[in-house]
Amino acid sequence: MKRTRSLRRRTAVAAVAAAPVLFLAGCGDDGNGSAATTASPTASASVPAGEHNQADVDFAQEMIPHHRQAVMMSDMAETRASSDEVKTLAAKIKQAQEPEIATMSAWLTAWGEEVPQGMDGMDHGDATSMPGMMDDRQMDDMRGASGTAFDTMFLTMMIKHHEGAIEMAETEKEEGAYGPAKELADDIITAQKAEIAQMKQMLGTN
Repeated sequence: MKRTRSLRRRTAVAAVAAAPVLFLAGCGDDGNGSAATTASPTASASVPAGEHNQADVDFAQEMIPHHRQAVMMSDMAETRASSDEVKTLAAKIKQAQEPEIATMSAWLTAWGEEVPQGMDGMDHGDATSMPGMMDDRQMDDMRGASGTAFDTMFLTMMIKHHEGAIEMAETEKEEGAYGPAKELADDIITAQKAEIAQMKQMLGTN
C-alpha cells in the first residue's frame, strides 16, 4: 500500500563531509509503563557524502520514532511474552532497528537537521499519524498484558507496525535522492516483509 502524503518539493542539496558524528538516541520502557530515554548504541558514524532532498529528511525524521516504538514493544516482550519464538523475534527486531536509528540520526546531524526525541513526529504532526504507529492506549494495553494474550497482541500490532514502515520505505525509494537512505529503505522492506510472513505464520493467519 503506497502512502500518500504531501511532501515539500524543495531540494536541500548538500555535499556532506565524511566526518565522525557522535550521538545518543533511542528509547526504552522503564518498567513503570513510561518511555525512558536511554542511550542507543553510541556510534561514531562516517556519513557518506552525497546529495539529499526533503524526502530523505522526512524519511529519517519519521522512521527514527517509528523504529523507537518497535524497540519499546520488543523490550516489553522480554518480560511479558510467554513464547520463546516471540521473544527471539522481538530480540531480532531490536537488534536490527537500534543500529538503523543510529545511522539515520547521524545523517540528520550531518545535514544540520533536527534528530527527533523520543517518539515525537517533529514537524510532521503527531507521531501516531505515521503509518503503523500505535497510540498511547494500544501501548498501555500491551503493558497490561502478559502470557499468550501478550504474544497475540505483540504479533498483531507488530505486523501493522511493519506494514507502516514498509509504506514509508517505499515512499523513500520513490522520492528520495540520498543513495544510502534509499538502500536502507530497500533493506527495511526486505527484512520486514519476511518478518511479517513469519508473524502471520505464528498467528496461524497464513
